[in-house]
Amino acid sequence: MENKKNFFHLHLISDSTGETLMSAGRAVSAQFHASMPIEHVYPMIRNQKQLQAVVEEIDRQPGIVLYTIVDQQLSSFLEIQCHALGVPCVNVLEPIIGIFQTYLGATSRRRVGAQHALNADYFARIEALNFAMDHDDGQMPEHYDEADIVIIGISRTSKTPTSIYLANRGIKTANIPVVPNVPLPDSIYKATKPLIVGLVATSDRISQIRKNRELGATGGFDRGQYIDRATIMEELKYARALCARNNWPLIDVTRRSIEETAAAILALRQKTR
Repeated sequence: MENKKNFFHLHLISDSTGETLMSAGRAVSAQFHASMPIEHVYPMIRNQKQLQAVVEEIDRQPGIVLYTIVDQQLSSFLEIQCHALGVPCVNVLEPIIGIFQTYLGATSRRRVGAQHALNADYFARIEALNFAMDHDDGQMPEHYDEADIVIIGISRTSKTPTSIYLANRGIKTANIPVVPNVPLPDSIYKATKPLIVGLVATSDRISQIRKNRELGATGGFDRGQYIDRATIMEELKYARALCARNNWPLIDVTRRSIEETAAAILALRQKTR
């Protein structure tokens, strides 16, 4: 029997980029498998004229309203309008701001987009992203000792997206492909600064991902061998043995999202500091 999902409108209103709201909305929506949100995202809403246009959209397609607006007059205006329309409206940040104010004994500055300030952390993230792109897939091995983390693994173990995700957290990350009987660069064994982590998955999972990957015509490329489970198992055996020999921790990413893999790596990094 086919699973049918109900759809509902989810209006996400922000005076900044809307990233916080999208993360919160999707995290909660994921708990309700029978219902699928139709997202309406309204970023950079900073005056009543803009907000009035959003309210008209909500009136046309009623649903749940989540917002992050630090201006209290605009926040009150939206609350009143949503109440009149009979739609639920939640200020996602206000309960958290209240807890912070009570605990710290200080008042929030209520500055729009404060989390996106061009401070040292911001520029560290940019530097880390540049590093991850420059050191993707085994490039520039002479700089591995400048990395915070080096990820190794066979093809299709999510090395690149995990590296980019970590870089967005300000963590300089390089990644190296593991190919049986192809030695890793000497610089990886000489590096003393980075945490070196191996990623593995089940052969079934890797084969499935490789089948779905669009590959350009490459001279000598053997697609059958690339997706063959027995071959993949040999690749994984080689990768596991390599990590065991060098005492590099392994993370199985079979059932992990990129975010969960990154969190596991950061936990390992915290333990080894």
